[in-house]
This record gives sequence, C-alpha cells and structure tokens, in this order.
Amino acid sequence: MSQPDLWNDRAELAQRSLDHYFAAPGDQLFDNWHPLEPGDNDVFNYWWLAHAMDVRIDAYRRTADPARLDQAAAILAGIRRRNDGALFNDYFDDMLWLALATLRLAEATGSADLRRDVTAIWQHVLDHGWNDHEGGGIAWRVQQPYYKNTPANAPFVILSARLHRDTGDPRYLEWAVRVMDWLEGALLRPDGFVEDGVNRQEDHGIDVDWRFTYNQGLYVGACVELADVLDRDAYLSRAARTARTAVAELSSDGVFSREGDGGDEGLFKGIYYRYAHRLVEVQDVPEIRDFLVDSTERLWSSCLRDGLLLASQDWNHPPGPKVSLSAQLSAVMATEVCAALATSPPLAAGER
Repeated sequence: MSQPDLWNDRAELAQRSLDHYFAAPGDQLFDNWHPLEPGDNDVFNYWWLAHAMDVRIDAYRRTADPARLDQAAAILAGIRRRNDGALFNDYFDDMLWLALATLRLAEATGSADLRRDVTAIWQHVLDHGWNDHEGGGIAWRVQQPYYKNTPANAPFVILSARLHRDTGDPRYLEWAVRVMDWLEGALLRPDGFVEDGVNRQEDHGIDVDWRFTYNQGLYVGACVELADVLDRDAYLSRAARTARTAVAELSSDGVFSREGDGGDEGLFKGIYYRYAHRLVEVQDVPEIRDFLVDSTERLWSSCLRDGLLLASQDWNHPPGPKVSLSAQLSAVMATEVCAALATSPPLAAGER
C-alpha cells in the first residue's frame, strides 16, 4: 500500500474511532471520557469542542466530503446552544480556539454569517482581553486581567494574520504584529523555547515549570502566519528554531513526553502537530517532518484496540483504563497531518 493510501485509511479509521468511543446523543455530541462514568460529562469543554470542529474540517480538506462540514457545523451549533446561545465565555483562549475553527469553516462554506461571528469574537477579545498589565498582551481570562499567557496571545496573532489575509484590513495586521512583539518580548527564550505565562500569581513571575508542547506549536503557527502576510523569512527561521527546540526539550524515545493525566493536557501535542505542519508546508524542515510522521507511527503501533484507535497520553504505550476526548482529538489531528504530508512531497531546495 502506498504511503498516501496508508495514511488516508488511517485518517478515516481515526475519525471512525472518535465516533465509536466518544459519540454522545444530543448537544453533548462527544463524551469527555471513555469509558464514561457518572459525572464525567458535567464539565462543558467549550474549547475541546472547537478542536473537534477542526478535525472534521481536516477530514473535509482531505476528502472534499460535504458531510464533514455538516459535522463541523453541528458541533458549532451545539457549542452555542450549550453556551446559552452565546459565542463568548470568560476565557479568551477558548474564544480564540473557536474563532480559528469557525474561520476555517467559513472559508470552506463561504458563509458570511460565520465570518461575522469570527470578527465579533476577535473584537470582543481585543476589547476585553488586551490591557497594560505586564506591558500589554491578551489576558487569559476575565477574572485574571493581570495574567498573560501564550495560549491566549499566540492564537490571537494567528487569527489576526488570517483575517488580514482574507480582508486586507490593516488593523488586523497591526494588532497581529503588536501582540507578537509583546509575546516575543515576554515569553520567548533565546533558544526559541516558549514559556507558558507571566504574572499568574501577581508577582511578575514566569511559569518556567509549565513546559507544554502547544505553546511551542502556537508560536510556530504565529510565525508562519506572519511570514505569509508580511513575506518575512525571518519569521520562518524563528518558527523552525522553536519547532526543533520543542522536539529536543519535550520529546523522549521518539514521541512527546506525557504532559498530564488527560484533561486539557491531552490536546496539547495535537496543537503542536497542527502548526508544525503549517511550517513544513511552506519551508522544508526535514527533521520536523520526520518527527511528525515517525511519532505518529508510534501512536498507531501502540494504540490500536480491536481494529480501532484509542489514544494514550504516551504514544509509545497502549492507553490506560480511561482516555480523554482531548487525547483522542490529538491523535486524530496528528493522523490527519500525516495524511496531508503523505500527499505533499517535501519542498525542493529554494522552494517556498
């Protein structure tokens, strides 16, 4: 079987496995855990569901099957109903995840209404999230305006750059650059490693012990999007440096190390894969391309169960007794990335 066929089949199986293990009736749409126990669905994971939208859109981009867009739209409708009809919540990063997924859905469907939703979220985050604590930046949530972190700021850069690309409105680009400058000044180490946040305890301290893959992936994505709209290769060099540093510092035995016991941490590595893929789409970074594919191969070697994929936190080992929806979504994201890579050969020397 050719590599494109292999990874396409795996991506289809990953999508089916998501439904098999996690599909739930009504607006719940997906259970938070498998197997499900009493209380497991009490939490409304707004931001996990935004990534569930993304994986359905990934499947659409691979197959052109409009049913996948219908699935993404149903998730968005379910999020709004469960959120009392609103787009907004108290977490600025949550809203940005939803905006990024909704913009992809708008681009795929041509929906002007969805684009208006995206711009409404962008303006809401700017109006309520940006402040002068720590010299600027987007706050993590309403209740902590003084606490700034990468998961709120890097997605804002990505969204702003994409909105500028789509609309030509210079205001989006101005804010993308302004927030990126703040992020690089506050949380980027000289070696390219991206710290999680600053001033969480109102002491101006940086959370150097919170070493997460998604912060690295988000900065990579922000660099790639700014490189696209500004045509500045320096951003791609920074992206490649961070992508390599992340693998060097956060992986072990060929895969990213376990980042937690599930919960939100389960999504972190999938976010790295999404945005590292954006990098290798536009610049040849062979060791990153190889890591994405080889580590996902480890996932498929370790986590098949009765012909379906059930993800673990450590892709070198089979899943434990309970698996989070977040971890399963990361596995689907990585597999869709590999399916896309299998159909796009590495860039030739000098090609971008």
